[in-house]
Amino acid sequence: MVQLIVGKKGKGKTKHLLDKVNSAVKTASGNIVYLDKNSKNMYELNNKIRLINVSDYLINDCDEFIGFICGIISQDHDLEQMYLDSFLVNAHLEGQDIEPAIQKLEKISDLFHVDFVINISLDEPELPESLKDKVIVSL
Repeated sequence: MVQLIVGKKGKGKTKHLLDKVNSAVKTASGNIVYLDKNSKNMYELNNKIRLINVSDYLINDCDEFIGFICGIISQDHDLEQMYLDSFLVNAHLEGQDIEPAIQKLEKISDLFHVDFVINISLDEPELPESLKDKVIVSL
């Protein structure tokens, strides 16, 4: 399953994402990973959540970002959920069509039973019509 938290930059999406991940860890039976563009939110996360600073890795485009996610999944058979903050920046999709990347993440979710919650700096009307049913928070 892929869920989206959407809204322009500075609207509070990260706070919603942090609240959601910290709540989820209380009932999760598997592992949880939080991907961000820096380690700024490290102290906001429950210590059972693995924070990965994507900028520490040499990711240059969306395909490499998706490959990075698949690498994380392949190394952790107990992975249950992934939270992706700053998605457009980390996936190098600013100003580009996000639909193919979200569709690929949906396939990965189905194959490996990992749920994704993604923070996207776009307003809901800017999303492709096929993605609007995935929105759980619109700011």
